[in-house]
This record gives sequence, structure tokens and C-alpha cells, in this order.
Amino acid sequence: MQRRNFLKLCGAAGLGIAAPLGADAATEPPPYEGPYYVVFNASGGWDTTYLMDPKGVNEINRLYKEGDILTQGKHRFAPSAAHIEAGMSNENFFQNYAEELLVLNGLDYSVNNHSPGSRYMATGKLDSLAYPTFAALVAACKGSEAPLAFLTFGQYSATGNLVPMARVPYLNSLNKLANADAVHGVAQHPYHDDFVVNRIEQALREQMEARVSEVRLPRVERAQSMLYAAQVNSKALQRVTPYVPKTSPKERLSQQADIALASFRAGVCVSANLSIGQFDSHNNNDPDQMKLIPEFLAGIDYLVRRAEDLEIRDKLVIVMQSEMGRTPTYNNGNGKDHWSIGSIMFMGSGIKGNRVVGATDDKQFLIPINSNTLATDSNKGIRVRPEHIHLALRKLAGIDGHAFSEQFPLHVPHDERLEGLLA
Repeated sequence: MQRRNFLKLCGAAGLGIAAPLGADAATEPPPYEGPYYVVFNASGGWDTTYLMDPKGVNEINRLYKEGDILTQGKHRFAPSAAHIEAGMSNENFFQNYAEELLVLNGLDYSVNNHSPGSRYMATGKLDSLAYPTFAALVAACKGSEAPLAFLTFGQYSATGNLVPMARVPYLNSLNKLANADAVHGVAQHPYHDDFVVNRIEQALREQMEARVSEVRLPRVERAQSMLYAAQVNSKALQRVTPYVPKTSPKERLSQQADIALASFRAGVCVSANLSIGQFDSHNNNDPDQMKLIPEFLAGIDYLVRRAEDLEIRDKLVIVMQSEMGRTPTYNNGNGKDHWSIGSIMFMGSGIKGNRVVGATDDKQFLIPINSNTLATDSNKGIRVRPEHIHLALRKLAGIDGHAFSEQFPLHVPHDERLEGLLA
């Protein structure tokens, strides 16, 4: 009965949990010990000139002038503390993280529509629906046997059929998954005594071993494998329980971060795709961005601080992105429309911080960069696109030569590869 309940929970949460076929699947998968990859998505298109690529000229912004632009280390950023009611100001964010932070300005999204832009930023491939997101790819390469290898909370989340997609919307859902053999996910109230559970596990293991040599149709084989995977992975998921917070924060990204961090710390997750929306500020751009950017930064700050409490901060790799930017001009509704030039930020394990690569000009058009030196080069430089970023991420993760990565090539010419972008 508890196995059926576990499988129902998997279905309700959108989980696809699997284990290798055969007798070697009888053992609980070992904990994945990092690095852990987190992609933060500002869904809808953020206004980078109110964050890491400030202007203050040509009426691109209305809340500050060029002389108001602030600096922290190598970073220049828009002042926001006087314009926000909640969340984290740019001032506090850069003060806390400038030394760890890498910013790339002048990213060419190539399109200004949400769906292709989201797909392009997530996968590095604009003209294919088959490619996996970086988060899914790195999970498949580094820990596909982990029960919740790839967690996603929204935005584009294709897996390329390499790894199951896990959705766990609430901490309570995570508790129930972690304690599938207990009533309502309460570990102190198991369905069966330990000796009964052991007999069930032994019976399932013997059945699985007996079936290995049988010739079965692929659908039957997969169904039996997933049933047995529920048995094996339910034990691995129990490791999550000590790391699930007793209370849930009210902020959207903080809730997602708690689920991801508990799963990371328990060794059952490799990557997580976190997201909040409503950045598409076609009307009233300034108040909308001044509400959402601080919420976004506060979510990143929460994840880092909680990771430090869990002693895994030094194992995090964090990507902060959006699928487009906002225009350098305001429309009649005081909003800004879609713009195909933007920025992306990184920090964490293996990433050299206190750096800004690339730039945009006073009209918010990108300036090409030299792929070897990473300096701006208007004459002979390249336009940095998402595939350049993804190739660098694959290299950072050590999966650029993996068979799964080779299955989904990015076709970046050798003379365009951004040497030393992240590390």
C-alpha cells in the first residue's frame, strides 16, 4: 500500500523517478555531493538598466541620473534603495556579493518573443525543441540516478529525455515524498513496522532479480523498472527529512530555495530551476521593476544564506538570467517593451568574481567583445549569444565532453569560444 501511495505522490508532483534495470538496481543510490547548480529565472524580461547595466542618459531611466550610478569593486549598478518597499536593494546585493559576482552585459538574445527567448536562454539552442536545459543536462551527466536529480519550479524546463523532471511545489509535498512509508508523511507514524518493510523490500528485490533474464516488451520493462525504482528511491528520499525547515517562508523564491536546498543537502538533487514571473512590464515599468528586482535579489540572498547554514554554500553554482531585456524608451503607458539585448550574472563554485564582461552603449545596443581577451572590440569582436554562455557552463561543469552533451552540440566555432569567461 505504501508503494502505491508513493507512486501516487510522484504523479501528483509531476515526478518521473527511475532506476537502472537489473539486479544492480537493488542498492540505494549514493548521495550526490555537489556541485549543485541553481538557475534563477526573472520570467518576462527584466530591465537590466535598473540593475547591473545602468545608464542614466538619453531618458532610458526615470528614477536616477548618470551621476547617481553607484559602484562596488568592478561593478556599476543602478541605485534602488530609495525606490523599493520590500526585498533587497541593489546597494545591499552588490555590497554583499560583488566580490563573488560575474556580470556579462550586452548579451544578444537574438529574438524578443517570450517562448523562443526562454528556450534559447535555457538550452543555448534557438532552433530546436529537442534540446535540454542546462539544469537538466548537468543533472543527467552528473547524477541521473538521484531521485530528484532535476527540480524545476517553472520557466522552460525541457529535459531532452535524458533525466526525469521533478516538480515539488510545497515543503509539505517534499515531506510526504521523503516519508512515503509514513501516514501523511509523518516519520513517527509509519504504515508498517521495520520488519514488515524489510520483508516487502526483500520480496520486491527477488521479483526484480527474477525478471532480469526475462524477455519483456519495452513498455512492460519500463513499468516494472519504475515500480522498483519507487521502492529503491523511497529510502534515498528519507535523507531529506532532517533538512526540511519547520516553517515555510512567504516569499516565492525562498519557498523554492528551501525545497532545492533540502534536496541538495540530502544528496538527492543535482540542479534546480527557480523562477518568478511578471517582469513583462509593458505598463508602468518603473514601479513593476522596482517591486520585482528586489524580490528576485532577496531570493538569491536567501538561497546563499540558507546554503551557508547547511554548509553547502561553497558547492553552489548560481546563474541569474531572464529571456529578454526592456527597451531603452518608454511607451505611452509608461512601460517598456521587449528588447533583444540584455545581461546575465553568475557566482559560485569555480566562478571568478568581481568582474564585468561586455557592455552596451548609450543607446543600449551591445558592444562586441574579443573572445580571447573578453575586452570590448567593436571592430573584430563577436556578439555573445546564449550558445556561447552554455558552452562555457558545460565546460565549468566538466560535461562539455560527455556523451549527452555531444548528443546536443552547440556548434560554436573555435574562434568564438569565450576563453576564461567563468573560471
